[in-house]
Amino acid sequence: MAVRQTSTRRPASGGSTVCAKRQVATMLIRPYRPGDFDAVHDICIRTADAGQDATGSYADPSVLPNIFAHPYAYLEPDLAFVLDHDGRAVGYVLGTADTGVFVRRFRTEWLPRVGDDYPPPAGEPTTPDEVMAHLLHTPERMVLPELAGYPAHLHIDVLPAYQRTGHGRALIDTFTAALRRAGVPGLHLGMVTANANARVFYDRLGFHPIDVTDAGPITYLGLHP
Repeated sequence: MAVRQTSTRRPASGGSTVCAKRQVATMLIRPYRPGDFDAVHDICIRTADAGQDATGSYADPSVLPNIFAHPYAYLEPDLAFVLDHDGRAVGYVLGTADTGVFVRRFRTEWLPRVGDDYPPPAGEPTTPDEVMAHLLHTPERMVLPELAGYPAHLHIDVLPAYQRTGHGRALIDTFTAALRRAGVPGLHLGMVTANANARVFYDRLGFHPIDVTDAGPITYLGLHP
């Protein structure tokens, strides 16, 4: 990664000048790399509770990135981008261009890799971990008839220190530009309805509500990139 340098000139003891260089932090959006795995894992957990840390809400919070982050980087790396601060990912946007195809690959290619680590609940889920395990083992829940005109979907997370600074918009713009190049006609996402700050963010980007039957605590939003 290129690091920008700035130079300042100051007098030396003999009256001459010398060039003093200092490194300046560099922020950029770039494609996901395998070396970003741990950082993306951490970001997902630390932002999973309406943008805040969900670590204490689960006995094993690693189930979260294994549902909402890692399968996207694994199955569709061309649609995985990170916000890089001096070489470390501090945010990301990940997704798929075709939810139906992604769900089938999730079932056949991703779930065999991680499913045994998070067995499905025997009955109705009763704990946060069981709820997430249930989601992991039912990827078909992502295919809804009301979303047919919006085949792509995404997940975006940015560490709190980097929120409200324009980086989220830049990540979304990067993702939608990739969709346009691929000729994808529509994009959707699901957000917890109670997350008012997220809703304001998506409204500003031009997302609009999509009516979904029995959506529960989730609001679905759509965008034509």
